[in-house]
Amino acid sequence: MEEKENNNPQDEIVSISKPKKILLAIKNYCLKKNVKPSLKLYFIDAMSKMALGLFASLLIGTIIDTIGDLTNIKFFVDIASYASSASGAAMAIAIGYALKTPPLVLFSLVAVGISSNILGEAGGPLAVFFIAIITSEIAKLVAGTTKIDILVTPLVTIIVGCGLATLIAPAIGKAAYYIGDAINRATILQPFLMGIILSISVGMILTLPISSAAICASFGITGLAGGAALAGCCCQMIGFAVQSFKENKWSGLVSQGLGTSMLQVPNIIKRPTIWLPTILASAITGPITTCLFKLEMNGPSIASGMGTCGLVGPIGVIQGWFSDIDSGLKNSITAIDITGLICVCLILPIVLTLLFHFICLRIKLYKNEDLKLEL
Repeated sequence: MEEKENNNPQDEIVSISKPKKILLAIKNYCLKKNVKPSLKLYFIDAMSKMALGLFASLLIGTIIDTIGDLTNIKFFVDIASYASSASGAAMAIAIGYALKTPPLVLFSLVAVGISSNILGEAGGPLAVFFIAIITSEIAKLVAGTTKIDILVTPLVTIIVGCGLATLIAPAIGKAAYYIGDAINRATILQPFLMGIILSISVGMILTLPISSAAICASFGITGLAGGAALAGCCCQMIGFAVQSFKENKWSGLVSQGLGTSMLQVPNIIKRPTIWLPTILASAITGPITTCLFKLEMNGPSIASGMGTCGLVGPIGVIQGWFSDIDSGLKNSITAIDITGLICVCLILPIVLTLLFHFICLRIKLYKNEDLKLEL
């Protein structure tokens, strides 16, 4: 006897709609808990805030440590060690802040950041970045769902975060180390070519809404490679500051030269050609830095991607000099060292950018008005 065919379309609709209903329910729950994955959120917002966390701990610690070295005051050296040791926690909290995590999740990320940074070793910042994001999003799904939230949320956050740190932080750290080591070694072997590549790429990243400081810190860009990265960042910041001086005057000079060239992004979107002078200047300054002055960034790797923001880049180089002297790698700070630092961070960006700016104006690639900031 033949089986009776099921021609009821309603059953088919129900069977098809069940998975969709489940997916829709999951999506709605994620939206309710403010879990909205996006490349912008993770790789622009979270990374930018992570750089602030690094700045407020490791970088400030380095600056204070430099003051301690210059003045030989132990008080500053001690403070510097405390600030630097808080970098893992500061990065994780900054990432949690960017992802708008509830307070209990945010505060619990302290343990997650510390464990990720320690277990990630040289690639600690990159480990913190990925683990803090994953942990934050998972913890947000749990936060506020029980009557004992004060226990459940920190418990889940710390167990998930520290568990991930134990499982994957060492691997992430090693991967970041090998990538950074390859870049640093390649720059030693091919200083001219890598000088151009690093100077242009890191400088452009600094101007874009992506954190060049966090990237340099994550991969440990130091030495000659760090010097090339610093050169590119200085060209972007100092370059845009002097290039747009006619329109933005002293406020624009300070906000871009000591703040960030990111202020020019809206103008770059409208008229991309205004970016040419600083990019071309970077292409020349990079190899001059690596081949002629042989300027190295032996301070914290985050300083390689900071440029002249708060004078962090130059201070990082100076701090590296003192570290090299203490370790016996360097006998003293020479006139060539100081000349190279001034040329790379100030003179060359000014001269080269203005030269290319004049040429671009003459061939009418853009006008001075295109560089006007809304300050």
